[in-house]
Order: sequence, then structure tokens, then C-alpha cells
Amino acid sequence: MSWKLSAKQTLVSRYWETLAFRLAAGYALAGLAFIFLATASLYLVLLRELDKSTTLFIGDKLNVVRTLLRDRPEDWSALREEIELESSAREYQRFYIRLLDEHHTPFLTTPGMAEQLDLAQLTKEMRSHPKSVFEITGRHGDAFRVGTAIGPVGRAGASKDIIQIAVDISQEKELLAGFRRWFWAILLAACAFLPLVGYRIARQGIRPVEEMAATARRISSMNLRERIRPEGYPFELAALAATFNKMLDGLEDSFERISRFSADIAHDLRTPVNNIRGEAEVALARARTVDEYRDVLGSCLEEAVRLSNLIGDLLFLARAESPLALLHREKTDLAQLLSRVREYYEAPAADAGISLSTACRDEPVIAAIDQSLMQRALSNLVSNAVAHTPSGGSIVMSAKTDRSHLQIEVSDTGIGIPAEALPRVFDRFFRIDASRSQVSGGTGLGLAIVQSITLLHGGNVQIASEPGAGTRVTLNVPLSVPNMTES
Repeated sequence: MSWKLSAKQTLVSRYWETLAFRLAAGYALAGLAFIFLATASLYLVLLRELDKSTTLFIGDKLNVVRTLLRDRPEDWSALREEIELESSAREYQRFYIRLLDEHHTPFLTTPGMAEQLDLAQLTKEMRSHPKSVFEITGRHGDAFRVGTAIGPVGRAGASKDIIQIAVDISQEKELLAGFRRWFWAILLAACAFLPLVGYRIARQGIRPVEEMAATARRISSMNLRERIRPEGYPFELAALAATFNKMLDGLEDSFERISRFSADIAHDLRTPVNNIRGEAEVALARARTVDEYRDVLGSCLEEAVRLSNLIGDLLFLARAESPLALLHREKTDLAQLLSRVREYYEAPAADAGISLSTACRDEPVIAAIDQSLMQRALSNLVSNAVAHTPSGGSIVMSAKTDRSHLQIEVSDTGIGIPAEALPRVFDRFFRIDASRSQVSGGTGLGLAIVQSITLLHGGNVQIASEPGAGTRVTLNVPLSVPNMTES
């Protein structure tokens, strides 16, 4: 039983933590606050206007009585008739008038006033509030507002006589009480209605988010073709869906590359290992002479060197992709660097009948680069050019700088690259002619290494080629790159 209660408590706590609950609670609280403030403001405005209206009415009646007393100070019958007539004409807001001398002896009292009000209490309250309007409760529980004024009553020259007007405000009190009842009824209805509406709006609002989550749950390494359809989504969520889809496109492309990469690694590692195994099995099949064993060992050594170079290239690419990879920059004369590369490949180029040269400006081309990495990149480019340029062709290396970039170019007059293969030439293990590359010992990692080295320097690689006319590879490297170590 305890685990069932614990499970229910967990579900309730999770529900409280949901975005729908938080949005619904926010909508409900905001709506309740708005309704409360709006109705409370209306109530205060109504209360103030009623008070103002009653105060103005009392002031107006006091002025009327003063005028009558001034015009007919001794005509008590006319005064009584005027006051009683006007008082009886007001059915929903009755008022009573009492005239007192300075000793609080009444001259005139509206009929019925004694039945409605406790005159002794009225006199006592009047002494406590001699110059203000105050409220008093009548004999039957009705509320009255009383106003007092000092003025001449009766004899000429009397200045401290008193005029009292008591106005029945029970209708106003009932109106305000009714308003308060409606006020609380509206709040109670809002407490029940707003959370439901808020939850419905919240659920409708987070529906696209739930659809995104459902799509994300269906995505795995075996299923990267799922996409979010942002049609009908709000602008913000549509932008998020587009970003998510773009990320999935990148992941799908990366997984495809990894799959091809893994297959190529397995193939390229298997070939030299199988060659070594085959040579060893043949050598051990029967007794051999010393020269035959030497030939077998030499063949195995060649395959081992090829395997070692392949592993070294793969390790370099893995290190180059690490975010912690750093360059050891130093000021380098590019003319000297190109000359060293030319001297290294001059003999293989001459054997192939290829002209290898450098072309630099008269002034020195100086840049802060990692010499060993850039020399490796140039060596890969020249090696590819020598392998794919027929006899009688030429290879030219050049370097120049402008205000912000170093530009190194390697061009040849070789066989060129087909247009459909250009977008993939920097992919790992990509070979335009796989059979020819196997014969020449190529691994398909040369241009990938060139691109990694250039990216490490903060630059980019551009390649242009025309079948039968040659290829030009250009390395663009910024002269100043932040967050790089320099020696």
C-alpha cells in the first residue's frame, strides 16, 4: 500500500513540475489578479461616487435651507411645508431636517425623524463631529449620513443656531452589498474557470514541443531520417524545428561518413594484414632458401611500412580534430619552406619526367605558421601532383601574402579531377581511381590531412580542376589567428 501512495505522490509531483501546469497556473493567477484588481477598482470608484453624490446632496440641501431661512426667517409654516414636501417626494433616498438653536433646542423637526433616528444619539454624535459629515445607524438598522451647518435660525442676529440634515443611505449600502456579492461570485467562478481554460491553452501551446519530443524519441543511430514538420507552428518554435532538422541533417551526414570511414578503415587495414599473412603462409608452406626468405621479409616489411603510415595518418587526423590541438607557430620564410619541399621531391619528379619549380615574389614572404605541419600539407599536395601528372608535365608551388592572408598554391598539368568528384576529394579514404591508388600505395587520406592542417591554422582549402588540363589547390591561411600558441 505504501508503494502505491509513493507512486501517486511521485506522479503528482511530476505533474506540478510540468510546463503545462506552470503555464496554466501562471494564466490562472494572472487572470485572477486582473479580475480582482478590475472589480476592486470598480467597487472603489462606485463607493467614492456614491459618497460624493451624498455629500453634494447634503451640501445642496443645507444651502436650500439657509436660503429659505434667510428669505423667510419667521415664516415657520411655509418653511415646514417646503421641507416636508421635498422630503416626502424622495421615495428612495429619504432625508430629514432638524433646526436647533445654539442650546440644541429644536425649532423644527421633519415628521418621522424621531421614529427613524435616536435624536439623543444624534445630538451626541453631532457634538463629536461638529463640522463634518458622519454616519449613524437608525432605530431600524438603516444607515444615515448626517450633515451639520451653523447659521441663523429664527431671530435676527443669532449665529450659532444649527441646521441638521440626515439622509437615508440604506439603498446605497444595499447596492454596495450586492456589488460585493457579485464580486465574490465572479472571483469564485474565475477560480474554477480560469485554471481549466489556462490548462487548455497551455496544452495547446506546448503541443508542438511534445511533437518535437516524440520525434526526438524516435531518432536513433539506426533511424536518422525523422524530421519535424514546422508547418503551423509559431515563429519561435518553427525556427527551433528548422534548427533541429538542420542538426539532424548534420548528424545523418556525419553517421554516413563514419560508416563509410569505418568500412574504408577495415578495408585498408585488412589489405596489408592479409598480404603479410599470405606471404608468411606461403613462406612456411615448405622449406625455402635464404634468398626466398629475404624476399618474403622484404615484402612483409613493405606492407608493414604501408600499414604504419596508414595508422600514423589516422592518428594525426584524430589529433587534429581534438579541440585541444594546438599549433606551434613560428615566423617562417615561405620561399625557404617551398624550396625544401621542392628539393625533397625533385628526384622523384625528375624520374617521372616532371618539372617541379617554385614561384615567389622577390621580397620575402614571412608568416607565423607551424612549419612541420605546413610542410606535411605541401608534401601531400606535391606527392599527389607527381602521382597524377604524366611525363612532360609541370608542377609549380607559389606563396604570397596580402594584408590579412597567406596564400599558398600548388598547381600541376596532370590528368585533372572529374567535376562530380571535386566535392568529395577531401573526404577520408576517397579515391577517384581506387585500383590505381592501391597500386601506387595511396590511402586516400592525403587531401583530408591537408584540409585538417589548414583548418587548424584557421584557414580553408580551395580546389579547381579540369580533366586533362590539371589541378590547382590553394591554401588560404589568416596571418593573425586568436587563441593560438606562437613560439
